[in-house]
Amino acid sequence: MRNIEVVLDLDRLRADKAALEEQASAPDLWDDPAIAQQVTSRLSYVQGEINRVEKLRSRLDDAKVLLELAEAEDDSGSLDEVGSEVTVLRKAIDELEVRTLLSGEYDSREAFVTVRSGAGGVDAADFAEMLLRMYLRWAERHGYPTEVFETSYAEEAGLKSATFAVHAPYAYGTLSVEAGTHRLVRISPFDNQGRRQTSFAAIEVVPVVEQTDEIEIPDDEMRVDVYRSSGPGGQGVNTTDSAVRITHLPTGIVVSCQNERSQLQNKATAMGVLKSKLLALKRAEEAAKMDALRGDVAGSWGDQMRNYVLHPYQMVKDLRTEHETGNPAAVLDGEIDPFIEAGIRWRKQRQLTTTN
Repeated sequence: MRNIEVVLDLDRLRADKAALEEQASAPDLWDDPAIAQQVTSRLSYVQGEINRVEKLRSRLDDAKVLLELAEAEDDSGSLDEVGSEVTVLRKAIDELEVRTLLSGEYDSREAFVTVRSGAGGVDAADFAEMLLRMYLRWAERHGYPTEVFETSYAEEAGLKSATFAVHAPYAYGTLSVEAGTHRLVRISPFDNQGRRQTSFAAIEVVPVVEQTDEIEIPDDEMRVDVYRSSGPGGQGVNTTDSAVRITHLPTGIVVSCQNERSQLQNKATAMGVLKSKLLALKRAEEAAKMDALRGDVAGSWGDQMRNYVLHPYQMVKDLRTEHETGNPAAVLDGEIDPFIEAGIRWRKQRQLTTTN
């Protein structure tokens, strides 16, 4: 626990908290809502981290005192109670330790997540919707605010794609290990013969662009289309052409936003997502160059990475970390922290192996 306190640098966190509280109390803070959001979000995160560490330290101290009393009085009931508390604390400390492994350039940022259906027809579209719900439930469990920017519904059921933001510090570093191809095996509810179906969906995770990032997009490299938002089955969401789709011509990247009332707001949000995707593309190109220099011919870790099997047995298994569970219902309801933690540890080990 003491090592984690050192790595997290509690003194620095407390200094950050004092500085952020001073910024948050400035009367002109909300003159720039984007900056205000960053300050308040960061302050909330720092306060949470300090409280989390201090609470764990207090519980550890209490457990130590209780253990000494139980041993002195030979109280088996209290000893069992201490054992249960230590098990809970061990898990909490392990989770805290994982956070110390998020040291990448953009790991501390908020995240944009895009879910896309892949091969598998209507089952794939349904699977994409299942994954969207899974990540939104995960964020809800942690109290992380989310914002769905665009949802493209499939004709029969499910989603073609959806993009949402997770407004929490370290959301990118945490969720980036979820990027890749997810595979579902089950008896298709859309097949009247009850046959087993394999379908795929892809997850893309990019860091939110900040004002310090140099991402300029010339107007002649973009095509902006406006259209009317639609819901499941093609139902109209509103009666004006306020939804915006931006196509980046050099790369072919397409982003959309339809959640805001005004076309101007939707365009600004879509531009933010586009810049984040271009930033991620730039990083990927730089990483590819470094891999070429190192002679690294291994495929990207973000390819097919997890299987969800609902038939003929129940299992979710990560193909990179080998972590698995026999309770896919809980996983699809947002209980994915063990997979995320295993992925973060796996990624860190892979980075250490690559650099040595």
